Amino acid sequence: MKKSALIASAVLLGAAVSCNHALKDGEYTLQVLSTNDVHSTWFDSTYVGGGIKNSIFAMNHYIDSVRTRFGAENVVLIDAGDCLQGDNAAYYFNYVDTLTPHLFPRLLEYMKYDAVAVGNHDIETGHPVYDRVTRDLEKVGAPFLGGNAIRNDNGKTYFPLYKIVKRAGLKVAILGYTNANMKAWLTESLWSGMTFQPIIDLVQKDIDMVKAKEKPDVMIVSMHSGCGQGDGTILESEALDIFNSIKGIDFLLCGHDHRPVVEARDSTALLNSGSHSRYVAHGTLNLKVEKRKIVSKTFDAELIPVKAQAADPVMRDTFRKEFEAVRAFTLQEVGILNTDLRTRDAYRGMSDYINLIHTLSIGCTPAEISFAAPLTYNGTVKSGILVYNDLFTIYPFENQLFVVKMTGKQIKDYLEHSYNNWIRTISGENDHILNIQANDDPRTGQKGWSFIARSYNFDSAAGINYTVDVTKPFGQRINITTTVKGEPFDEERTYNVAMTSYRASGGGNLMKETGIDTDHIDDLVVERYPEIRELLYNYVMDNGSIDPEVIGDPKVIGKWSFIPEKMASKALDRDMALLFGR
Repeated sequence: MKKSALIASAVLLGAAVSCNHALKDGEYTLQVLSTNDVHSTWFDSTYVGGGIKNSIFAMNHYIDSVRTRFGAENVVLIDAGDCLQGDNAAYYFNYVDTLTPHLFPRLLEYMKYDAVAVGNHDIETGHPVYDRVTRDLEKVGAPFLGGNAIRNDNGKTYFPLYKIVKRAGLKVAILGYTNANMKAWLTESLWSGMTFQPIIDLVQKDIDMVKAKEKPDVMIVSMHSGCGQGDGTILESEALDIFNSIKGIDFLLCGHDHRPVVEARDSTALLNSGSHSRYVAHGTLNLKVEKRKIVSKTFDAELIPVKAQAADPVMRDTFRKEFEAVRAFTLQEVGILNTDLRTRDAYRGMSDYINLIHTLSIGCTPAEISFAAPLTYNGTVKSGILVYNDLFTIYPFENQLFVVKMTGKQIKDYLEHSYNNWIRTISGENDHILNIQANDDPRTGQKGWSFIARSYNFDSAAGINYTVDVTKPFGQRINITTTVKGEPFDEERTYNVAMTSYRASGGGNLMKETGIDTDHIDDLVVERYPEIRELLYNYVMDNGSIDPEVIGDPKVIGKWSFIPEKMASKALDRDMALLFGR
């Protein structure tokens, strides 16, 4: 079923304006196709079990149909970032096979993309990866764009600001920007040599400059930034701020927040295709010229659901060799899993899944305490033979592990903020204990009830013993009694806390809410470890298996629980049933 947003058709101009170059009188129609946050869903196979999933192969089926219907010369195809992370395929070509030409630029060449805005997860891959991909994308004519990534050495942009294409007889300028909040999530070594400016501070000046220099007929801005609230308060989500205020944009393409949304107004259209190859955003511009003046522009915008089973068979065959290489890598056996790991179990208390992450973290000297959250919303790894593919479900991101100095009071305050995202104060077992609402969540695909906050920010702690009193208000819920060594927990003492590089850099705002300045996190970091998935791989290879008794040892990770236990347990049963069924 086609999902459409506002199919708007309105005159842009109260008065005709002169064309920027010798456009002939007549009507012009430009098709703009937009994707974003694909997160390397390049192949349509699940690698294990022969299942199919959404992929760019399936997106290409629709993209080709548009080119066939309207003519390839009338179509622009642009991506708004977060391409190089998320699936086994990207990991393989980023870090394992670094000799074969990187797959991503070859896929974009095949699909005839015109440009890509750089995403924060693209930067997360590190200079060796994205610098290499940047060179290859330039060669295939689909450059990374990032006009707000400013070089520290000469003040120029690290990535190109814009690209000019000719489509539908029109001169089209494509400007690109990356996320301005990069340093809040990523350690500086990943983006060294750059500073990221707020997009809204630059975009109007850039639009005016490109218009004066290139004299385009159509202006498109592609930005890896979420929609936000349109009130200028969310640095990582500036799209609505720009959509509501900037003049001279015909199309604004955005991403990052995984919210599929399109909107057409009288003078511009906004396109966000969501994430993970679930939709293609399709915009149409109709432009009328009389006496060499543009007398009207109208805009249509719609979201096209991608059908996984409609994957382009020719494209699949073209890249079958690459798929088989990724599949062989990710199906290699690494050990035995002696319990099912369900990420949803983390929402109701201690779980084997989070216990495993805590065990890895506490094992990294000089960590005494660990913070960890469920990073897959509702993933399951069944007991049995563990293959490398399962490690992506257990730990989907390329986060490093940092060990950071924190006082006991900061640890307690941090947990207060974390659980305040996670739970509510209740007075009885019939109250909602989880911070949920009766709304679908387009980010996770969750239908019916969903969390209000993001579950990947629901940090629990290990290395200490504590309770969370669900009858108490924020600030009074956490009671930390002792460390795993049996020592009284001391709010005045400094502890070494293991956490992800994402969290240490400010991701999720938990450190900021605790009063820790993550702009100077290097002053607090006492040790850095490799990516957590690598720590997981090494653990399984060294131990041969993952055993619930070992990873759940209270002498290593401690113990925590919601109290009062009977009231909390019944309330959790009800809310978990709303979220996931019985």
